[in-house]
Amino acid sequence: MLSGPCVAHNPGRIDLPVKLRLRRMGAKKRPFYRMVAAKSTSPRDGRFIETIGYYDPCTEPPTLKLDADKAIRWLQNGAQPSDTARALLKSQGILDQVAALSGKPAEKPSGE
Repeated sequence: MLSGPCVAHNPGRIDLPVKLRLRRMGAKKRPFYRMVAAKSTSPRDGRFIETIGYYDPCTEPPTLKLDADKAIRWLQNGAQPSDTARALLKSQGILDQVAALSGKPAEKPSGE
C-alpha cells in the first residue's frame, strides 16, 4: 500500500504531502471525528487515503481509539499531523514511540 516517502505517486500529476487530521462525522450538534490520512489539499470532510481511528468528544470521558501501527507507519513515512491530531497522538503516546523509533528526542511541552 505504501512505498517510499508519504506522497501520492501518479504519473503526470503533482505529488502532494499527506496530513493526519480529523474528519467530522455525526449529526448536527453531536459530532464525532475520524482521524484520517489525507492529501494536504483535500477538504476537511473530503477524500482521504486511510482511516487511522476515531475520537468522540461527546462521551464522558471522551473516547479515543487509534490504530497505533497505522499511525506510526504514516508518521514514519513523513505524514504531518494537524495541531489537534498531534495533541491526540501525543495523549496516546504515539508521538513518543515514533521519536524513539527514529532516534530523535521526544517533543517537550511548551510550558517548560
